[in-house]
Amino acid sequence: MSDNPSFVLRTVQDAVFEDRRIPEIKDDEVLIAVKKTGICGSDVHFFVDGHIGPVAVEKPMVLGHESAGVVCKVGQKVKTLKEGDRVAMEPGATCRVCDDCKRGRYELCPEMKFAATPPHDGTLSWYYALPADLCYKLPDHLTLEDGALMEPLSVAVHAIATISQLRATQSVAVFGAGPVGLLCMAVARALGASRVVAVDVVPARLAFAQEYAATETYAPLEPEMRDGDHPEGTLAYSLRNARAMMVQLGIGERGPSGIDLAVDASGAEVAIQTGLLVVKHGGTFVQVGIGGVGAQIPALYLLAKELVYKGSFRYGPGDYQLAMALVRQGKIDLAPLVTHRYSFNEAARAFEAVRTGKSEDGKPVIKVIISGPDVSPVDLM
Repeated sequence: MSDNPSFVLRTVQDAVFEDRRIPEIKDDEVLIAVKKTGICGSDVHFFVDGHIGPVAVEKPMVLGHESAGVVCKVGQKVKTLKEGDRVAMEPGATCRVCDDCKRGRYELCPEMKFAATPPHDGTLSWYYALPADLCYKLPDHLTLEDGALMEPLSVAVHAIATISQLRATQSVAVFGAGPVGLLCMAVARALGASRVVAVDVVPARLAFAQEYAATETYAPLEPEMRDGDHPEGTLAYSLRNARAMMVQLGIGERGPSGIDLAVDASGAEVAIQTGLLVVKHGGTFVQVGIGGVGAQIPALYLLAKELVYKGSFRYGPGDYQLAMALVRQGKIDLAPLVTHRYSFNEAARAFEAVRTGKSEDGKPVIKVIISGPDVSPVDLM
């Protein structure tokens, strides 16, 4: 069948609706009528630039990967789900047999088929097929929007709980107060962090972070001009900025007043550098934000402070389950993050709002949700 309208990126900043075939499902898969989809920063990177680092869009690709929907068909071997179940969708199917999969690090699988990462189509369609074990049934008191936001929340869970292994009473500084950064703060608070510092250059985002999950906020200094018309170097700025942040917030280099964990959710070179300079001796730095491939790292400080420096990529075993538990138990509220909602037919407007950081009425964007078609899947099959 071919009645599957999809939002397809044909080339840079050229996305259109196309009719695609409804996927055929395997015995261990389910077909999902997609009802809610959030727009991620990576979607916008592909839309605006056509690539993220070396991963480039070389043929038309359906966008979207933060989704939830309703099961409308189940494979013959599926026992855990039935038609009509509302599910959060984990949008990356792995090979399950490589060394990374077998050692419980399936996010590193070289055969990963991740939605809306070239060459694989995304979820911004009426229908999408997934292995049943990557679909998580939503409790009755959670909404489909909650289900769609389980994807970015799982990114934060992976960074804070799995990679960082944050312990209760530890202190955290998160650089970047976009959706993933905010969720990193929320996870840290839910796991018992004693201090959560939000860092961002946008005052409105800092204000939101303060209300949502942060205990303190810091607005980075403005760069200075040196020797007339030449701006100060990146590392010189980061050193000055780190010192100012530590003085302003009473952050120590060691001991209880120090920052145990710094997380960069921005990808900005100065944020990475400032985080490494601010985190205390023997502390941990985790990179979760997508940035430039050539960011300079102050290696001397990394060495002298004996920092643990880790990357955090998507999510792995147990991350979706913990994300679901934190929301189900009321420890994290996802609803305040959704600032804008669009219909499926308004997908182009939704992407423009995320790209510019505000909607047509000037309201700042935190998280955009696109709703799927308001029709019964049975009528379409």
